[in-house]
Amino acid sequence: MAGIRVAFTIDSLKLGGAERVLLQWARWCRDEGWQVVVITRQGPELDAYPLPLGVQRWVEPPLSPLLRWLGWFAFPFRVLALRQLLRRHGSDLAVGVTTLPAVKLLLASAGLPLRTLISERNYPPAKPPALPWRWLRRCTYPWADLHWVQTRVTGDWLRQHCGVRRQQLVPNAVSWPLPDRDPLLEPDDWLVPDAPLILAAGTKARQKGFDRLMPVFSRLARRDSSLHLALLGLAPGLYQGLDQQQWLRQRLGNNSALQQRLLMPGVSGSMARWYARATVFVLPSRFEGFPNVLLEAMAAGCACIASDCLTGPADLIRHGENGLLLPADATVDDWVEAISGLLEDPGRRLRMGERALLVREQYAEQRLRRDCLEAMRRLCHG
Repeated sequence: MAGIRVAFTIDSLKLGGAERVLLQWARWCRDEGWQVVVITRQGPELDAYPLPLGVQRWVEPPLSPLLRWLGWFAFPFRVLALRQLLRRHGSDLAVGVTTLPAVKLLLASAGLPLRTLISERNYPPAKPPALPWRWLRRCTYPWADLHWVQTRVTGDWLRQHCGVRRQQLVPNAVSWPLPDRDPLLEPDDWLVPDAPLILAAGTKARQKGFDRLMPVFSRLARRDSSLHLALLGLAPGLYQGLDQQQWLRQRLGNNSALQQRLLMPGVSGSMARWYARATVFVLPSRFEGFPNVLLEAMAAGCACIASDCLTGPADLIRHGENGLLLPADATVDDWVEAISGLLEDPGRRLRMGERALLVREQYAEQRLRRDCLEAMRRLCHG
């Protein structure tokens, strides 16, 4: 079906997995010759990713100072602003990504001649929004024509708690080799040659469980004076009121030699080079949707260890075959034992990494692209 008009809506294009996936979907639609617009509440000053060529970007008009002062009670005005943009675009299909933009989209599109598609990007009970948003989610989510869910566990929860019946399982896709983007950070600029490296990546330190790694790294580093831990993705300064880098360094302690071996370079657009340099990749998350960084690390052939939180890692890792899964409540001793076991066994790391490479085929972009576009076509055909 040529000429489909698709609108994607999300809060911003800041650094994050949901934002990357949305832009990937937008690129797929553009490549079909469809007319694509990405609508955000926040402006381009927060953007971490370039907009695909040929994709339009619209920003919701800002609220007046009086409406901003009203806080949550100004939400109806945001709904009306989005509705005006959807009518201006003449959208055939609108896609809402993450909870708040999805709720706003379903309210804004009520009565308009378009189809709606919603995608949650985390396991909902792990990161519950405020009570009014939970109520609105429960009321509006059944209105959507289709929900894309990353895992069956998330789909089951939405079915049970939000009455969502029309679902399609859509995990994240991986493209290999990973493209570079700015800023480029070279591992060799941070590490001495041959130094063993534990690598983790993410923008949200607490969700990703980086604080759990501090006592683990402290113990492992005492055994090997050349061992380093690199945490990529944490921007300097405040994130939601917390200086994440300072918080983690405080949890590591005052040992200056140890502090020097904790690397937090910030945001990197050259992740493939860091995966290639890693001895072990770890993901000690408290909760996940479908973790892009774990998927990428496995596609790079890393030996991976992940926390078996409620959704995500267990969809990718078969324990003992292509990686290791530790219980969600694993102790420091458990993590020390698992990481040291891989650090000390190159053969086992190699075997796990070779098996992990199979995710390149299982989650290949070409296959998932075909399935997603076909679902969109069916929606627009009615």
